[in-house]
Amino acid sequence: MPSPSRLLRIARNVMLILATLVAVFFLVLVPWFFTSVVTHRQFHYPDPNDGKTPKSYNLEFTWINFPSVDGIPLRGWYIPAEGTARGTIIYCHGLNRTRVEMLPNAVFAHSLGYNGLLFDLRHQGASGGTMTTLGYQERLDVEGAVHYALQQHAARPIVVWGVSMGAAAALMAAADSPDIAAVISDSSFDSMLSTMRHHLRLFLHIPGFPIADEVAYWTAWRGHFRVADFDLVKAVERIGDRPILFVAVEGDRRMPPSVAQKLYAHALSPLRKVVVLPGRRHGEGFNQAREPYEKAVTEFLNALVAGK
Repeated sequence: MPSPSRLLRIARNVMLILATLVAVFFLVLVPWFFTSVVTHRQFHYPDPNDGKTPKSYNLEFTWINFPSVDGIPLRGWYIPAEGTARGTIIYCHGLNRTRVEMLPNAVFAHSLGYNGLLFDLRHQGASGGTMTTLGYQERLDVEGAVHYALQQHAARPIVVWGVSMGAAAALMAAADSPDIAAVISDSSFDSMLSTMRHHLRLFLHIPGFPIADEVAYWTAWRGHFRVADFDLVKAVERIGDRPILFVAVEGDRRMPPSVAQKLYAHALSPLRKVVVLPGRRHGEGFNQAREPYEKAVTEFLNALVAGK
């Protein structure tokens, strides 16, 4: 029979092995799984507009194809304004959505006299691409849409209107492209790292560090960028004096109004504005509070046209 000291050593070694396996599971396998979900999972969140096109709203449109700045094929719709256009709005949908999410927004802005360009971001809907980066590389899709619109002689000003991931991509693109005259940022986050930490606490009730940090690092590694580069506060500052309308939903637990107010505090334009709408669901302000949303957008666009 083994001596008590030998049994103690065996028990200690077993505990060390178990502790190592638990650490590997939580610090390697779990973050890698979450990273794969973020970057490579393809899931279309059901939308009430699924199956509809602009024709469903009696709007003329054409299917369009154009490349992202880094060459990924993108597909979408172009809706010309009736008569002389007041400008052109490019619409950017959220994660696990497609261009149909923004169709009601485009129908409304068409009534105000704007051309509309709706498209699927990379790795979503009918567009190409093999991974999602929550808005960082998607900024290149937005810039590709801007280039396409200008090549087609679309009317200026060019406005980008995005929701959630699409809002983050819009802000990042505007920070890089002076061709974007203004942004409507609906339910954006403030940085990739902070939103991953927040979502881990919100949905799994566990500390954000270190798992969220690892997911952010591996997402950035897969997407060929640095975590520190995906910072919407810095992007807003780089946009300078171009107008931004920040939209938030009062009861949104994922991207609460404090995020929009933080971004607003760093915006430099005298035409910047923040509006907090009644409602509870993330990114659903246009559906849940249509009248005040439309009023805010109308006033924002009128001020933009008057000031150009």
